[in-house]
Amino acid sequence: MVTLTIYLLVILARALAGPCSPNKADVILVYCYPKTIITRIPECPYGWEVNQLALGGICYNGIHDSGYYQFTIPDLSPKNKSYCGTQSEFKNPIYHFYNSIVSNDSSVIVKSQPVNYSFSCTYNANYLVNQAAFDQRYVLFCKYISPCLQHRISLIQKLYVPRVATIHVKNGSSGSFESQLSLNFYSNAKFSSIKEAPFIVETSEIGSDIFAGVEAKGLSDRFKVVLNNCWATPSSEYFYQIHWPLITKGCATDSSILVHENGKTNRATFQFNAFRFRNIPKLSKVWLHCETHVCDSEKFSCPV
Repeated sequence: MVTLTIYLLVILARALAGPCSPNKADVILVYCYPKTIITRIPECPYGWEVNQLALGGICYNGIHDSGYYQFTIPDLSPKNKSYCGTQSEFKNPIYHFYNSIVSNDSSVIVKSQPVNYSFSCTYNANYLVNQAAFDQRYVLFCKYISPCLQHRISLIQKLYVPRVATIHVKNGSSGSFESQLSLNFYSNAKFSSIKEAPFIVETSEIGSDIFAGVEAKGLSDRFKVVLNNCWATPSSEYFYQIHWPLITKGCATDSSILVHENGKTNRATFQFNAFRFRNIPKLSKVWLHCETHVCDSEKFSCPV
């Protein structure tokens, strides 16, 4: 009987205390992904339950997860099609997305302090990507029957590792579209099959077609990839003194270069003729560099 009484007192004490203890949180966690924003606040801020807090004051879609209330914006939608009050603005070259988590104080009396956690994510719209396009190689004609020895230089490709900002903030944090941008090479003008780079271009193949493109994966459909400038160098350095322009201000620099798509979809593609740099060692690499812009097609007329 005594044991039962103590057990009932414990249940009563827990009921009086409520599901959780109020937490006067002054920070929130903001995860700025390329397509999604996730916000987490410590559970029971100032005594509010998760079903009493609304994203943008509209959506009661928070979930309780490991001591936090978590709210998710699954898609960075434009203002006129906003997801739960998510707003956006563009101040070149930065995109800003912002929202807030607010408490519902529509009842007759409110005994908890009001909650209004504002948060934002910022994304840079301009990026510079590069990749080793091909090895230019001369074919050696041997005087004797013995086979020629041909040497190739291997390349450790520059990898773009996805980056996600996880920051303790009050007013905002930074994300990145760059993790989703890649400079690729393709087998033909259909741009359906990616070709491993760098590949060998023999002397006899100088002038053959090279198919290239910058593609964004995982972004909202509203964002289109725009190529501003593309150029080639015999070095991995972006602004090497020896260079050859291919695309300038979105347009091909000569008639041998064909721009297939630019500013229409999540991929911008073009083709050019294989070439070699004069007075460069017989075995060397040609690097391709592109300045890209992620354009919001819902707010702007993306250059095509």
